[in-house]
Amino acid sequence: MKNTNPIYHKTVVYSIVVIMLLPIIATFVYSVSSRWGATVLPDGFTLKWYIQLLTDPRFLAAFGRSLLVCISALVLSIALILPTIFVVFYYFPKLDKLMGILILLPFAVPPVVSSVGLLELYADSKVTLIGTPWILIGTYFTIALPFIYRTLANSFEAINLRDLMDAAHLLGASTTQAFLMVILPNLKKGLITSLFLSFSFLLGEFVFANILVGTRYETLQVYLYNMRQVSGHFTSALVVTYFLFIFLLTWLANRFNQGVNS
Repeated sequence: MKNTNPIYHKTVVYSIVVIMLLPIIATFVYSVSSRWGATVLPDGFTLKWYIQLLTDPRFLAAFGRSLLVCISALVLSIALILPTIFVVFYYFPKLDKLMGILILLPFAVPPVVSSVGLLELYADSKVTLIGTPWILIGTYFTIALPFIYRTLANSFEAINLRDLMDAAHLLGASTTQAFLMVILPNLKKGLITSLFLSFSFLLGEFVFANILVGTRYETLQVYLYNMRQVSGHFTSALVVTYFLFIFLLTWLANRFNQGVNS
C-alpha cells in the first residue's frame, strides 16, 4: 500500500531542505564570527567582514564588471537567438533537430581547451581581444546559447505558432508585427526563465574569466579566487553575499512570472 501520510512526505522534504541549507548557514555563521577556533560556537560575532567587503572598491569594481559582461552577453544572445528560433520554427521546422545538436557543441569542448585555443588564435591578432571584456562577452554568449535556445524552443513548441501567425496575417498584421505583438508576449515566461538561468550560471563562471582576462579585467569570481588567502571570514562573507544576490534574482524572477501569468 502507498504511504499517504502527509507527515512522512513533509519530513522527507524538510530534511532535504535542511541538509542543503546547512553548508550555507555554516558559511554565514563563519562570516559573522570574529574568531572561531577549536570550539563549537564562535568566540564572538561581528559585521566587520561585510563592512570591509562592501566598502572595498576592488570588490565593487569586480562586481560591476561581472554585471556588465553578463548582461551584455545575454542581450547579444537574445538579439541573435530569438529571431533565429522564430525563423527555424516558422519557416524551416525540420532544422530544429540539427539546431538542437549544434547548440550542444559548446558543452562538447571543455572550457580549459576552449580558452587555450582562443589564446592561440588571438595572441598575434592585430585586434586586441585577450584581456578585454569583449572576448568574455563572446565566450559567455556561447555558454548561454544552449540554455536560452532550449528554453525558448520549448516555449515555441508549447504555443500554436503557425495558427497564431495565420490569424495575425488575416487581421492585416505583417510577419514582424505578428511576431512582436502576438508571439513575443506568449514567450515571456520562457524568456525570463532562460535569462535568469543563464545569468546565474554566467555570474559564477571562472575558467574563461581567469584564463582569458585574469586580473586585467577582474570579474567577481576572479576576485574571489585572488582574495582566498586574505581571510576565511572575508571569503565567507563574499560567498554569502553572492548567494543572497542570486536568491534575490530568483525571487524577483518568480514574482515577475506570477505577474505575467496573472
